[in-house]
Amino acid sequence: MASEDVKTSESAVSTIVNLAEEAKLAREGVKAPSYAVLSICKSLVAGGVAGGVSRTAVAPLERLKILLQVQNPHSIKYNGTIQGLKYIWRTEGFRGLFKGNGTNCARIVPNSAVKFFSYEQASKGILYLYRQQTGDDDAQLTPLLRLGAGACAGIIAMSATYPMDMVRGRLTVQTDNSPFQYRGMFHALSTVLREEGPRALYKGWLPSVIGVIPYVGLNFAVYESLKDWLIKSKAFGLVEDSELSVTTRLACGAAAGTVGQTVAYPLDVIRRRMQMVGWKEAASVVTGDGRNKASLEYTGMIDAFRKTVRHEGFGALYKGLVPNSVKVVPSIALAFVTYEVVKDILGVEIRISD
Repeated sequence: MASEDVKTSESAVSTIVNLAEEAKLAREGVKAPSYAVLSICKSLVAGGVAGGVSRTAVAPLERLKILLQVQNPHSIKYNGTIQGLKYIWRTEGFRGLFKGNGTNCARIVPNSAVKFFSYEQASKGILYLYRQQTGDDDAQLTPLLRLGAGACAGIIAMSATYPMDMVRGRLTVQTDNSPFQYRGMFHALSTVLREEGPRALYKGWLPSVIGVIPYVGLNFAVYESLKDWLIKSKAFGLVEDSELSVTTRLACGAAAGTVGQTVAYPLDVIRRRMQMVGWKEAASVVTGDGRNKASLEYTGMIDAFRKTVRHEGFGALYKGLVPNSVKVVPSIALAFVTYEVVKDILGVEIRISD
């Protein structure tokens, strides 16, 4: 009888200890593995939705930008934003404005999902190391550290989805009069693999990596820093992140997009041109109506820069900047706002800059 009482007492003590330990873990914010997986999935979904919505909204401008970037200087068909959009509408109809958008969404949804998720994880890792180094447990990310986290996220996301970006560029450039037609993303991928080899899927990767560092890095750094400044300065009476209106977030995202795209744009032009190299049946917009009026051969990124500037002038590095600016500002703004709105709907508690 006594032994049973002892066992009962030990069991009760063990239960109390376990409950206390669970309460302690809960107070410290330790999540169960299933909760962590669910949070990751929600974050990825939010990023994917943000990418799909923002890119589809500006798809016509995205296509025009690429056409302006790669068109043959001896055979100009697209001469400005308004004229270019009208020309596409007249020659290819409404569907022409959205040509390549399916492939773009197939690329941008996973790209955006990985990018936002990678930024959150990189921010946490960098913040942890920064607090360890400074010994200040209340330290927050500086704009420079946010730039580093954004750069890491951009490189990871871009590298993971680059082959789709490469074939998307070619699908976007081809018109109804192109000598060879890719029937879709998978047909383009298989054709490039068969005719040009697996390395061809990564043409233009180096300038993309170099360009994504300031582009994505500045996007996140400017966006988060502007939000923090608004809260810390108590502008408009704001005291916490949740009080920021959609309009204010859009403005922060627009500013971030403007800064990032202006700095990185020349590298985007070079990337697109390198992606066209080796395309035997290239669209006439690339080769010109004479088919051999300009060489498409570049030995590398530096060679592409040199030939572009020598043959077309420095301004060629900014071809398509106007439609890209019109596109990027609402696109980046929509991406950030959509991401945070979808996160709120799904109940994701992690804030980007935490």
